[in-house]
Amino acid sequence: MDPLLNPYTPNAGATPAVVVGRDDQMRHFELLLARLERSRTEQSMIVTGLRGVGKTVLLREFQKKANDRGWAIVELEVSKHDDQYFRRQIGQVVRQALLSISPRTRWGARGQKAAAILRSFTLTVDSEGRLTAGWDVSGYDDAAADTGDLAMDLTELLVAVGEAAQDKGKGVVLLLDEIQFLRREQLEALIAGIHKCVQRQVPITMVGAGLPQIAELAGEAKSYAERLFKFPTIGELSEEDARYALNEPAKEEGAEFTDGALDLALELTGRYPYFIQELGYAVWGVAADQTITVDDVREAQTTYEDKLDSSFFRVRLDRATELEQAYMRAMAELGPQPQLAGDVARLLNRSSQQCAPTRSTLIEKGLLYTPGHGYAAFTVPHFDQFMKRSVPELKVPAIKPRKRRRK
Repeated sequence: MDPLLNPYTPNAGATPAVVVGRDDQMRHFELLLARLERSRTEQSMIVTGLRGVGKTVLLREFQKKANDRGWAIVELEVSKHDDQYFRRQIGQVVRQALLSISPRTRWGARGQKAAAILRSFTLTVDSEGRLTAGWDVSGYDDAAADTGDLAMDLTELLVAVGEAAQDKGKGVVLLLDEIQFLRREQLEALIAGIHKCVQRQVPITMVGAGLPQIAELAGEAKSYAERLFKFPTIGELSEEDARYALNEPAKEEGAEFTDGALDLALELTGRYPYFIQELGYAVWGVAADQTITVDDVREAQTTYEDKLDSSFFRVRLDRATELEQAYMRAMAELGPQPQLAGDVARLLNRSSQQCAPTRSTLIEKGLLYTPGHGYAAFTVPHFDQFMKRSVPELKVPAIKPRKRRRK
């Protein structure tokens, strides 16, 4: 069929033609904003899930709803960096939010104060040792947020921006993606800042999205995180929603899947949203007419798997060392479910202690997570199938002998 009319969107974070299966999270987000607008508190949320389940898409939907209500948006995709870089990142997006609350020429006293605190928060030292800042704000030379303590300074900044928004009858929402990449100190600072905003009843909140381990990390960072946030988990779609997500875009272009074709498509994709988009895109390219059949889905399967293998899966495998790849291949040998560290180690002819550093590095890289004590699982659905396709045979790496120290 005409590739120009292909309705599927297999791109990172791209919003599909229809968004389904996330109604509970959408309702809670709307309730969160509505209650904050009435100066009432409500638990915020950090959405967790594997790669490809639509966390980023959900954040984009939240952004649309917040924009419709006139809220200022602080949007950030987290990456691994030191605290100074994190300050600059936060400073840049908070500055944009402050300007969207009100033009600079219309700032009141609280707006001026927030800008001065932002200036202090983003103070940096240039290559010649001179202090530099993002903008000049006179009259608030004693503004806080310059203690050097990230939690204290970020709390001052968030409260001040929240008060400035309150003066203008608006709110601010921080939308943070890939939140698991925050360093512990950064996560602690954000949680502490949002906690203080809740206590002060200012209309500023944070909604995050990340891999499953973020709930545990947040709890370790601050014990009250479980009371401050909800941690909804999103995963594969229900059968009904998956059928709708695949068939409805085709119907809008005058095509339709047969029941058998949908059955096979759902089996191949595991009902994961990103995989549905990839398979739908591949099927559209091979279907000869408006009725999409089982044979069309079977013909598209190779294209679908090759595309995933060469991009979605491959970029993750390429980040792993030879030993890390062997560890993941051993996990795949045991099956798609979470695996005990001891079972994986035995397949590699090693002890759990010997494999522990490899396992920890894979978790740090975001390739594995720990759903329970002693267990690890892939952060990407169907990664076990990919490992078996890309590494057909489990090869146990030799243990390198330790070098003897000279006396």
